[in-house]
Amino acid sequence: MSRFFTTIEQTSDEDLARIYELARGPFDDTTLSGQGVALVFERPSLRTRAASSSAVSEMGGFTTFFSDEEIGLDTRESAEDVGRTLAQTYAICAARVRHHEVFARIAAATREQMSLINLLSDVAHPTQAVADVLTLAEHFCGGDVAGLAQLKVAYVGDATNVTRSLAVALLRLGADVTVGAPDGYQLTPGGLEDPHAVRGGGTLRLSDSAQGAVAGAHAVYTDAWVSMGFEEETAQRRVDLAAFRVTSELMARANPSAVLLHCLPAHRGDEITDEVLDSPASLVWRQVFHRRSAMRGVLRWMKEEK
Repeated sequence: MSRFFTTIEQTSDEDLARIYELARGPFDDTTLSGQGVALVFERPSLRTRAASSSAVSEMGGFTTFFSDEEIGLDTRESAEDVGRTLAQTYAICAARVRHHEVFARIAAATREQMSLINLLSDVAHPTQAVADVLTLAEHFCGGDVAGLAQLKVAYVGDATNVTRSLAVALLRLGADVTVGAPDGYQLTPGGLEDPHAVRGGGTLRLSDSAQGAVAGAHAVYTDAWVSMGFEEETAQRRVDLAAFRVTSELMARANPSAVLLHCLPAHRGDEITDEVLDSPASLVWRQVFHRRSAMRGVLRWMKEEK
């Protein structure tokens, strides 16, 4: 039976706990010995492609990369027919797509024959969230994700798909999450990855002040102000989000031992300064390291006996 990892919200606490556990296992195993994983990328990525291909290789498998130019989801060929084609050769497809609905369409077209991993969509970025949880757990509690309960995490800037998956994952572990963003860039309720829908666990707080959001935080997280597909809004976003740039002055309002996270790529001088990104408090390169850990965890979970 195929498994799907397309949002944090739609993954049970039990399965998430198992993914975190499996992600911390040894680098080399034979889970995917001789098996292929299709990597479908409608959008470009350095870290996601590197993490996915290296994780599969370390587990004894191989990847085949399909770019948007080669496949053309819903332009050259329908998403359903792409899925039907890939399902004849691959048991797992990991995809980075523009529209989240593609996952449901492929699953329906293939009668759930092929497992699916969301490597980023307009709704969620669950593998990044797993990597972020692993990074924070490594730094604060020796790798034990349960130890993140009551940790205070502030996200500052444009609240995106990354914010949503991160917040859902942390809230379910009992961490408190504050999102600092101006009007028009803040989290709104609804959708398939909704931090507002998390019941129990940590507390979600929204703030229109960067200073208020990071006050006392153990970790400060930011992301690019201009996500893929919004390039024409660059000038306006720089104006709207200028007060939410992560600087040394802003970090000084957080906990004295606070750490900095950024999922990259960073636009130095926009959402973050060099001084902060390159500081000893920065965990961004451990996040990159754990992108591979996250993929190992998800892939091992998918191949476990059901």
